[in-house]
Amino acid sequence: MDSNKELIEALNQIEKEKDISKDILLEAIENSLLTACKNQYGKSDNIKVTINRDTGAFGVYAEKEIVEEVEDPVLQITPEEARQKFPKKKYEIGDIVNIEITPKNFGRIAAQKAKQVVVQKIREEERKVLYNQYFEKERDIVTGIVQRYVGENISINLGKVDAVLTKNEQIAGEHFRPTERVKLYVVEVKDTTKGPKITVSRTHPELVKRLFEAEVAEVKDGVVEIRSISREAGARTKMAVSSNDPNVDPVGACVGINGARVNAIVDELRGEKIDIINWSDDPAILIRNALSPAKVVSVDVEEEEKTARVVVPGYQLSLAIGREGQNARLAARLTGYKIDIKSDGNDDGYYDGNGSYQDYEDGYAENYEGGHPDGEAYSDEYSEGEYSDDYEEEYPQEDLDR
Repeated sequence: MDSNKELIEALNQIEKEKDISKDILLEAIENSLLTACKNQYGKSDNIKVTINRDTGAFGVYAEKEIVEEVEDPVLQITPEEARQKFPKKKYEIGDIVNIEITPKNFGRIAAQKAKQVVVQKIREEERKVLYNQYFEKERDIVTGIVQRYVGENISINLGKVDAVLTKNEQIAGEHFRPTERVKLYVVEVKDTTKGPKITVSRTHPELVKRLFEAEVAEVKDGVVEIRSISREAGARTKMAVSSNDPNVDPVGACVGINGARVNAIVDELRGEKIDIINWSDDPAILIRNALSPAKVVSVDVEEEEKTARVVVPGYQLSLAIGREGQNARLAARLTGYKIDIKSDGNDDGYYDGNGSYQDYEDGYAENYEGGHPDGEAYSDEYSEGEYSDDYEEEYPQEDLDR
């Protein structure tokens, strides 16, 4: 057997620096050498290659069975031949002996194969380590550094790997400068031959949930639970929360003192408004809360059909529906109910965002289905929710007083 301590030292160094097991590399080298040997000796199944884990000594062996009469010299050997090769050992018929058949030029072949295998295996293992590292962050938030715009997409460095924030996953109107730090939601991590392919998003509803988990200790600890979230990225999010501790106000915990906690998240989302409401197992109460800040006169729920008819004061109709139907639409997604909103007066209409009066029948009553505008993209496995205390900007008082 030829000794190769330099190989073992090199593998020990790789194991230390790259965190790649020496045994994995040695096993890969053995398999590569075995393939080379079978090409030389024929594809015989009784050939094996071994490398000593301590000294790096390697050899090629043929396993042969001891028989009285040899029919196949490649696979069999007589007791007399076995004793000649191993005089100090006793063998019986049926035993297996390892006959060394290491070629003279095997050292050069082994060195070439070892180098090729080690380089290839290092790449594979580094890719695997990277994939595992980021796979653990799937459905979580990460902080990335903006590198550059690639067309309408943005290249973002996540540390050891780059991700592309596609146009579809960007918030409309949001712009970043190179080297700017930004928080992203990891939608999916795929293993490819070129390394992990990471899909990130700024529009996903779960981004808001993860931001609250990071900012609000009660949410992270499970005392406050985010039960549902609906979001129109860049504009508004509604979030329903509940508390597992009667002494903890879930909305107050998420808002924080003087709005400190929720404002930190609003800043991260570049001013996106967040409405936080109390969750209720009673759908009527939940729908009433979800239409906040509008006041609700009554809610009539059809649980089997997942529909609700809501009556609001006439002067609150435009507020309940929201600009371009946003408030009612988000409330429907948050609750999972189709919501039909009507005024309690003779004025069955509303003022739109431009100050014009619209007949309700031409409005939004039958259009607020639960779910995501992109269909099944965000299913029931995602919780959703939101908070806001500044409706004066979006709903001027003069409109509300009409």
